[in-house]
Amino acid sequence: MEQVQKENKMGVMPENKLLMTMSLPMMASMLVQALYNIVDSVFVSRINENALTAVSLAFPVQSLMIAVSVGTAVGVNALLSKTLGEKEYEKAQKVADNAVFLAAVCYVLFAVIGIFAVRPFYISQTKDTEIVEFGIQYLTIVCVGGIGIFTQTMFERLLQSTGKTFYTMITQGTGAVINIILDPILIFGLGPFPEMKVAGAAVATIIGQIVAGVMAVCFNRKYNEYITVHVKEIRPKASIIKQIYAVGAPSIVVQAIGSVMTYGMNLILIAFTSTATAVFGVYFKLQSFVFMPVFGLNNGMVPIIAYNYGAGKKARVTKVIKLSIMYAVGMMAVGLLLMQVIPEQLLLLFDASETMIEIGVPALRTISLSFLFAGFCIVCGSVFQALGNGMYSMIVSVARQLGVLLPVAYLLSKLGEVGYVWWAFPIAEIASLTLSAVFLIRIYKKVIKHIGKER
Repeated sequence: MEQVQKENKMGVMPENKLLMTMSLPMMASMLVQALYNIVDSVFVSRINENALTAVSLAFPVQSLMIAVSVGTAVGVNALLSKTLGEKEYEKAQKVADNAVFLAAVCYVLFAVIGIFAVRPFYISQTKDTEIVEFGIQYLTIVCVGGIGIFTQTMFERLLQSTGKTFYTMITQGTGAVINIILDPILIFGLGPFPEMKVAGAAVATIIGQIVAGVMAVCFNRKYNEYITVHVKEIRPKASIIKQIYAVGAPSIVVQAIGSVMTYGMNLILIAFTSTATAVFGVYFKLQSFVFMPVFGLNNGMVPIIAYNYGAGKKARVTKVIKLSIMYAVGMMAVGLLLMQVIPEQLLLLFDASETMIEIGVPALRTISLSFLFAGFCIVCGSVFQALGNGMYSMIVSVARQLGVLLPVAYLLSKLGEVGYVWWAFPIAEIASLTLSAVFLIRIYKKVIKHIGKER
């Protein structure tokens, strides 16, 4: 046990160095993933605009998959890091075993959705036959073949929870690179491979995820000395699952609300033109290049805060929060600058037509104003989760996306011009900023201020 305590850097390494050590590998791998997201749509856009629209309309379901996988893993991450901080190593092992069980259950759920719900989902959004058929091909493959994303996400979080983020950089980076390489080969039928069009993009995606998932399992078995998962010994334990979802369920809801928002925005925008929907899809691809590094920062931050919360080290918790906010706001400022200065060039990456540029340039410039506040709000949400108050994150997200963004977007759409709709994003982010600040002050007074006092 002494060796485990001595080797765990999360309680002893200088805060800024620790945050960089934990976060930079995650930020790098997520940048590669963001690059994949963009490259994926760039290749799909070369088929035609309907193919790009079909992939864009799939985003709510893909986002929901990510919400469930990441949200469950966030609960595991926070509980496991806190448990290790409290030196409860036997409980940590049980947490890891239940994490693997939950990943398997989540995959089965989405495989069923992929088989039975994809066609009704597309028909509810558009009557364009080509868009519907492209979408069904793409989304069915992504859901039914989704075992990789659940395996990858969960085993990567087991690594992150114990401070081994370097290995998650390798798994995420490798999966994304495989996607990027396979995309043109399978979409356009290069060499001996058949031309699969949008189905090729989906196959490339699941192959990358499966490879990354296998690597994450192998890295845990070889390098994670804190926990050892034995599939045959897994026994679901209700008390542990309840603790996981005490943090994880609000996180799932927070991200799932994004799926509802995207679905609603697609319905609002497609009433103007399918090109507006394509622009919205392109925006989400581009913004991932800005948001993904911030999420990588958060992934490094959460286990540090949870560990030191469990270990009773208040000063380390507060310093890591301050550093994270500073870095997140800086990264979002860079993203804002890019979308204000070169929006047309960004859209041309997706073979944008004149109409798409006409709609897209003001869209990117307007939506990106929300970046001014988003960095602070994103970090606050993860801080709430790391300290076991995921409900705050859920309230902020519900208020932002369902209470403000969608209603405001709908009302602005009644003015008759799609350009007004984009202003819903900065308006909603101001509301999010206000709530996040209130809850951060509240959690400081109720939780952070008292860390370590009982010890």
